[in-house]
Amino acid sequence: MYDNKQEETRPAVILVGLDTGDYDAEISMAELAALADTAGCEVRRTVIQSRGTPEAATCIGSGKLEEVSQLAEALEAEMLIFDTELTGIQLRNLTDATGCKIIDRTMLILDIFAGRARTAEGKVQVALAQYRYRLSRLTGSGTALSRLGGGIGTRGPGETKLETDRRHIRHRIAALENDLRKMEKHRRFLGSRRKKDGVLTVAIVGYTNAGKSTLFNLLTEAGVLTENKLFATLDVTARALELPDGRSVLLSDTVGLIRRLPHHLVEAFRSTLEETAQADLILHVLDASEPDLRERTEVTQNLLNDLGCADIPQIHVLNKADLFNGDMHNEADHVWISAKNGTGIPELLQTICAKLPQTARRMQLCIPYSDSGFLQLLRTEGKLFSEEFTADGTLVDITVDVRRQKQAEQYQVKSE
Repeated sequence: MYDNKQEETRPAVILVGLDTGDYDAEISMAELAALADTAGCEVRRTVIQSRGTPEAATCIGSGKLEEVSQLAEALEAEMLIFDTELTGIQLRNLTDATGCKIIDRTMLILDIFAGRARTAEGKVQVALAQYRYRLSRLTGSGTALSRLGGGIGTRGPGETKLETDRRHIRHRIAALENDLRKMEKHRRFLGSRRKKDGVLTVAIVGYTNAGKSTLFNLLTEAGVLTENKLFATLDVTARALELPDGRSVLLSDTVGLIRRLPHHLVEAFRSTLEETAQADLILHVLDASEPDLRERTEVTQNLLNDLGCADIPQIHVLNKADLFNGDMHNEADHVWISAKNGTGIPELLQTICAKLPQTARRMQLCIPYSDSGFLQLLRTEGKLFSEEFTADGTLVDITVDVRRQKQAEQYQVKSE
């Protein structure tokens, strides 16, 4: 379903929600509308039913189902998108009753992810989530026979199509899980190699469409796709970022989060998300202009806690400050910025420097020519800003690794 077609070819849809009191249905439906727009749909109407629990057969009551069916016919809607997960039986019954294609919130998000995935790992993760979801919702006639099998290794006579489909999906899941394990092993190797080499890592996380990729592009000039849509980018991207204190860190842009993120997606992307738990610092990007900012913050924070990130230093990056009319002031753990126009970026970079472990320090040294070996070691490990040859030795402005600082202090140039 996901595509970039012109407006006139967008499928007409009706959104259907169930208000059980477990969450704010109005906010959730507004988010579903944004998801539908991202997937290339034209939302023609939104319908919400207040009900304590979903109806087992059709999710919504019979009266509301009749209303939705008539509305779909009148508005020429091709599809109904439900804001709650549907069972296989509910999907079948709703399709029979309305004559429309039926999908739920999870199917919609999976479809968007499938259209956004670009890397091999991203595609495998999405496909795995889709197959796991499909397996849990397979329905069939139960007794109607598919074509009879023949030959070694094929299904035996009398196996139903439902059983064939289940067996095929289980085989696909097993193959995808095997592929994903190999990719995870490679990523863990790269992560351990970075730790061994002393590379500092900073992870950008946050609610989808908060401006993470815009900030990432501004800091690294990475050229990552940015759109005013949910899940504009999916695959994790990492680039080097040079800080004002001369240190270089690895900055990674992770997948955006959303309330009620499908369980199958969380499981499939867990290995990718868990990379955040290996970061030295987390930039939690927030859209300061959102009215439900507190709830979105909690969604991201809860997942970070589930991934074991509670003890990792965080900076709350309050983005879109140009759209915020309230009081703004920076504190030790949060900074106001506008990734769109660059406001607050110098303050953010200084805060990152202060929050990261002090593995290196910028120093002005005058190293005698007799200790040129030490100077060469510093050049190899640190970043050289300037170098001048004087009568007393080589005058350098350089970052010095914490392991060399005590030895370097004997050559430190005292400020006047």
